[in-house]
Amino acid sequence: MRVFLDANVLFTAAHNPRGKAAFVIELAAAGHFSVFTSDAAREEAERNLVVKYPESLPLFLALLGRIIPVTADLSAPFPDGLPTKDAVIFQAAVACRATHFLTGDLHHFGPFMNRPDVTCSTVVQTVAQFLAAL
Repeated sequence: MRVFLDANVLFTAAHNPRGKAAFVIELAAAGHFSVFTSDAAREEAERNLVVKYPESLPLFLALLGRIIPVTADLSAPFPDGLPTKDAVIFQAAVACRATHFLTGDLHHFGPFMNRPDVTCSTVVQTVAQFLAAL
């Protein structure tokens, strides 16, 4: 499996190191699957942590060491209706051939949850859905 982490998953993992998002990164570090994120997702998560939980930045940087960085392919497809900032992040997931795209953004990604038929064969899920399906 190739699992892409959206900005809000990175943010949550750093802010709540005993939560489900951090557990996904631990599972990947143990070799169960690979985890990826993009510069755009990393920058968004870091920007939000600086404002809301600056004490979480050291853990955030440590977590990034366990995640494979990828670059968006701006020619890659994305689901119709995604805002540009989300489309760029999704295009990075497509570029790394992610089997799963984990996000907590139900507002923008909710209509695409568990709909690989409209998301380039990538399964969009919340962290809880992903863990439940393992």
